[in-house]
Amino acid sequence: MTGLVAWAALVLLQLAWHGVMFPPTQLSILLVLGITVVPLLLPVFSLPDKRRALLWVGILSLFYFCHGIAEAWSSPPERVPALLEIGLTLLLIGTLGAGVRRPRTPTPG
Repeated sequence: MTGLVAWAALVLLQLAWHGVMFPPTQLSILLVLGITVVPLLLPVFSLPDKRRALLWVGILSLFYFCHGIAEAWSSPPERVPALLEIGLTLLLIGTLGAGVRRPRTPTPG
């Protein structure tokens, strides 16, 4: 459940960040939202299998983690949403890692 909440929060953060707080000046807002939001929505197609959807979001969130690091480092005005993006991706990846179940290995002997 925490993974789904982090995923939804990451989508909402992208909408708020690029659509309201810091809209793009050089590119179309629809293009920027398409680049930032649409990849996060693609795993919805596998949502009936929540584990598979969260796996894909976890893989995609690595891009958002890198984006957050780059923005936090290079753009002081956007540091707060960038740090939120980093935190949400770490929460998402951490949740996915905690949810992995290791197969039982037979005990020798």
